[in-house]
Amino acid sequence: MDIEILRSICLSFPAVTEEVKWGNDLCFCVGEKMFCVTSLEPPHTFSFKVTDAKFDELSGSEGFKPAPYLARAKWVFVADPSKLSRKDLKNYLQQSYDLIKAKITKNNEKISE
Repeated sequence: MDIEILRSICLSFPAVTEEVKWGNDLCFCVGEKMFCVTSLEPPHTFSFKVTDAKFDELSGSEGFKPAPYLARAKWVFVADPSKLSRKDLKNYLQQSYDLIKAKITKNNEKISE
């Protein structure tokens, strides 16, 4: 996967910002809350938020594992993004974005457009 494809998909969602954190990770956020993080250095692995049910399903699937440091919040890690189709990638990122945005909206936090 080309990191620019991931970046393009993430930035296509409304009110998304990007920020480099921890020196080497590019984070995509909505309302200052992360929904996807990718490494800036190759290989461009990435992690994203999923539902509880999807976490259990994906954590046991080939190519996925619980995300380091974020698994308790139901994030999964993709070690080889090249095995994902662009359609699957977009679907996973859309679901992650929607989960985080819904949580922000529920907590009455502002989302800058």
